Amino acid sequence: MTTNPLLNFDELPRFSEIGAEHIEPAVSVVLDENKQRVIGIIELKQNRSAPSWQSLMAPLDEIEDRLSKVWSTVSHLNAVRNTPEIRRAYNICQPKITEYYTFLGQNRALFEAVQSLSSRAEELQFDHSQRKILRDYLLEFRLAGVDLNEEKQKQFAEIETRLSNLSNRFSNNVLDATMAWSKHITDIAVLGGLPETAQKNAADLAARKGLEGFILTLDAPCYISVMTNSDDRELRREIYQAYVTRASDQSAASVDWDNRGVIDEILSCRAQLAELLGFTSYAEVSVARKMARSVSRVNDFLKELADLAVPSARLEYAELREFAAREHAQPMLEAWDIPYFSEKLRKKSFDVSQEELRQYFPVDQVKKGLFEIARRLYDVKVAANTAMELWCEGVEAFDILKDGRVIARFYFDLFTREGKKSGAWMAECRSRRQLADESMQIPVAYLVCNFAQGSGADTSLLTHNEVTTLFHEFGHGLHHMLTREKHLRSSGINGVAWDAVELPSQLMENWCWEPEAIDLISRHHKTGLSLPKGLLDKLLAAKNFQAGMKTVRQLEFALFDFELHQLSGPMGDDQVLKVMEGVRALTYVYATPKFNRFQNSFSHIFAGGYAAGYYSYKWAEVLSADVFSRFAEYGVFNAKIGARFLEQLLAKGGGADPLELFTAFMGREPNIETLLRQDGLLAWK
Repeated sequence: MTTNPLLNFDELPRFSEIGAEHIEPAVSVVLDENKQRVIGIIELKQNRSAPSWQSLMAPLDEIEDRLSKVWSTVSHLNAVRNTPEIRRAYNICQPKITEYYTFLGQNRALFEAVQSLSSRAEELQFDHSQRKILRDYLLEFRLAGVDLNEEKQKQFAEIETRLSNLSNRFSNNVLDATMAWSKHITDIAVLGGLPETAQKNAADLAARKGLEGFILTLDAPCYISVMTNSDDRELRREIYQAYVTRASDQSAASVDWDNRGVIDEILSCRAQLAELLGFTSYAEVSVARKMARSVSRVNDFLKELADLAVPSARLEYAELREFAAREHAQPMLEAWDIPYFSEKLRKKSFDVSQEELRQYFPVDQVKKGLFEIARRLYDVKVAANTAMELWCEGVEAFDILKDGRVIARFYFDLFTREGKKSGAWMAECRSRRQLADESMQIPVAYLVCNFAQGSGADTSLLTHNEVTTLFHEFGHGLHHMLTREKHLRSSGINGVAWDAVELPSQLMENWCWEPEAIDLISRHHKTGLSLPKGLLDKLLAAKNFQAGMKTVRQLEFALFDFELHQLSGPMGDDQVLKVMEGVRALTYVYATPKFNRFQNSFSHIFAGGYAAGYYSYKWAEVLSADVFSRFAEYGVFNAKIGARFLEQLLAKGGGADPLELFTAFMGREPNIETLLRQDGLLAWK
């Protein structure tokens, strides 16, 4: 086992050496060793009257870190290089990981040791972070069923394992259904309206597959380009239907990928877990860990936003219908017409389009400007690291330096490809923590997007929406990498309430709309000129274009998620579809086709960390709008404000309650009116 590259704990992953055959042996070794170490910690505690931080929490950090180093690498490869062999190994190991965390969470002796240590926090003069870590750990024990009797603990463990398998199956079904669909086109006339970059990418894909013509896929860059630009209404309908019926009974693809039954079983399992723990619903379980704290508070928050956004969205849609009828003789709009005519209305109203803007956002310039913005805000430097091993051509690695010293590292995997899951995310590779020799392990992040690769020798050009996505993920990365916490469970995003974890990411998006920042990230890919003032003014004028419709779309997802997880008992009789229909009736702006099965690919809540928590995006948007108002007041590159945000929020990670951190920075609690003003919705309040 010493030759297994996944067990090189003191190094970053050597991706060229890691094969699928290494996964199961490495995971098994670490899990077995960790269990033995936990047993040893408990025996040590039983031989001593009182545990200390060094005898209890420090060893627990060490064993958790060892497992994280293996499993984060495996999970990453499963997401970005999803071969059948890696998937098979991942599927075998996932239940073992779940069983291990159930073993930890239901370990009464370990719980009592942590409880004993927590009771002596004052006596031992623990700092704020240590006290919060202990409180959080005790809550996790209770939510893992530590207080249940033996029979119920066994039932709980079985459900958790089943849930793990179901979530993994859901994710694989979505990936397979997405990758399975493509459309081969030989007549370029069919691609009328598509920008040159999209046509080139489609031609390159066809050539790689040995075909003439063009291939369209459901990858985000291709799908969005067709929906926004294609003049062929039937093509828009076809790709829309393929996209919204992925992994469903409405799809023409394999029935083996239908997630309907998987969803029902996931929800039933979650409801059973909630019942075992004494909660009325899984939503209650979810908010127990979150800033909102109560189900009613989330419901009230979402209702307030809906009351404000829906009237605005309906007026925006009425304007869109009138425009399509008057200017394009299209009186009736279907779902696949909305993005297309919205883009035309944007162009008509503001004389600006995403494709026109794309010419000014070559990916290398965007990265260069992004790194400069981070330097100005937080006094850090980003430098390329050519020594770090990478898993695929096109991936890059970087160091973050402070006062000439490397304090963090990250990988950029920005482009879509086969075998890579869709979406954009930040994931941990390594977390900051103090090691046994008192040296500091530096944090390392995976930052992943799915942009279209440049065609041939051409550089990749980003839409302004994609620039915003990149800034969002980099904000998550900064949260992980600029932490100054020394304990694993409070380092970076660890220990951060899930409805506050989007604050740094959504905050970073604001610089995509600031003239000073846009000047840094924009250069025409041929002339090298910055975004002209005239075009910049048009971009800024269009910032809140259809803000109501965008907000309602997010609210639809959040309401669906939260209402679904307030149900109890076994699912069935199309309850999921009924909840979706009920939410759409509440947020109705335009008709959704009967065949739409968006929920079957809603990976955030069925295969991610957002179950009964999708509302977090809007919740954290309130926080980020408020925080940015302070930057806007004193200057968007004000070094003192940047340093304060770094010290009082980013550096603290999960070491304090997010509301405490927010009020320390702002001097007051959050105010929703700042977000409404930012989005142009204040008139509805």
